[in-house]
Amino acid sequence: MSLYSNVVQPETPAINPGFMTSYLEALTLVERLHRLLLDVIKDEFERVGVIEINAVQALLLFNIGDNEVTAGELKSRGYYQGSNVSYNLKKLVEMGFMHHQRCEIDRRSVRVRLTEKGRRIRDVVTQLFEGHAQGLQGRGVLDMAGVEDISRALRRVERYWTDQIRYIY
Repeated sequence: MSLYSNVVQPETPAINPGFMTSYLEALTLVERLHRLLLDVIKDEFERVGVIEINAVQALLLFNIGDNEVTAGELKSRGYYQGSNVSYNLKKLVEMGFMHHQRCEIDRRSVRVRLTEKGRRIRDVVTQLFEGHAQGLQGRGVLDMAGVEDISRALRRVERYWTDQIRYIY
């Protein structure tokens, strides 16, 4: 007899197989879309002759924007698949795309911001995304309600997963 044999376990409803299939398909799509986004950025950079940085580094520059941030803030803002944010930040500083400075309050922390060269790359990515938004809307692929529905659903999944992580410990 187990120590926990008298503990009443809540009934877990049976999972709908169709829901499980759709959920797994959605996960695959999110992963595939992120990889495809990196390919689209890489393709655009090849088209405009930007060869010194990769798509992940370009997304880092885009996500920094006009802000001054720490590496930790960048990690929480974006998803950089298979990349080491600290390594990419170091490379971007070395190549002159961003400035870095030790935080006055916490000397362990480094704050980064874009240089003029970094802002030019950020602008290329911004123009690319603006073109995508126009194309999606103009061709009737997505309207405002559709984008809002997708964003709302993804935020709910994000909250659910975040709660799962918090309650593991």
